[in-house]
Amino acid sequence: MPNYTAPLEDLRFNLKLASIEDVTTWPGFEDATADVVDAILEEAAKFSSNVLAPINRIGEKQAPSVSDGVVTTSEEWRTAYRQFIEGGWTGLVLDPEFGGQGLPQTIACAVQEMWDASNMAFGLCPMLSQTAAEAIFAKGTPEQKARFLPKMVSGEWSGTMNLTESGAGSDLGPMKTRAEREGDHYRIYGQKIYITWGDHDATDNIIHLVLARLPDAPEGSRGISLFLVPKFMVNEDGSLGERNDAYPVSVEHKLGIHGSPTCVMAYGDNGGAIGYLVGEENQGLACMFTMMNEARLK
Repeated sequence: MPNYTAPLEDLRFNLKLASIEDVTTWPGFEDATADVVDAILEEAAKFSSNVLAPINRIGEKQAPSVSDGVVTTSEEWRTAYRQFIEGGWTGLVLDPEFGGQGLPQTIACAVQEMWDASNMAFGLCPMLSQTAAEAIFAKGTPEQKARFLPKMVSGEWSGTMNLTESGAGSDLGPMKTRAEREGDHYRIYGQKIYITWGDHDATDNIIHLVLARLPDAPEGSRGISLFLVPKFMVNEDGSLGERNDAYPVSVEHKLGIHGSPTCVMAYGDNGGAIGYLVGEENQGLACMFTMMNEARLK
């Protein structure tokens, strides 16, 4: 069984270099006392060593598989994820208005270091979920925040980032995924590749943030919009509705993180995936950078 021991002393030293004692005096962070921070680090170290590290090899040997539009993970990984959300780890730095703990990002970076070092493939899921939630919090409408954020913050739902296409790569200008206006929502058509945790069975729903182009959009990156596309539609009372037209086509096998379901995602093959505009039309890249910048920090 793989062993992992978190370098707590190194992490405490780096937090000190990052002036964590000063950060925790800022407005909103008053509850992040030295005792609280230390307790968080200790518990994260235990979870990393006792739960995440032992299943790392299982993820490598029993990689997620896709069949009939559904990705299946191992029971050990699903159990670990349930323990993860029961521990409140997904909401560590997210806004208390939606159930988060509102702690400083510097603490999140230290904790994420332990998730990634003990089990990188697992750590990618909460990292993307948290940053997707932060993008919705920063750019979403009040209705979008109320409908989607509470369960993303709790970890009951996860989130993804959909940028890359097979013909575009890191150059988003030529992207072909398109959006068509339809009343108070849009229909999304296209395919994205390398979507980390694009589909899985660890959460009840997956909230995809998808870049697409409107028919009358300007050329290049100036004509990209951002859309919130749920795996399952969400009713006004927060309950789940029918399956949206967003399906995994295949799972990539990326070296060292086989346990992470990196998917090719198809949107709109059966009539169009319903999506909701985040921010303004043709301002999607700026909105997505909220998520991208947060993800790069973690």
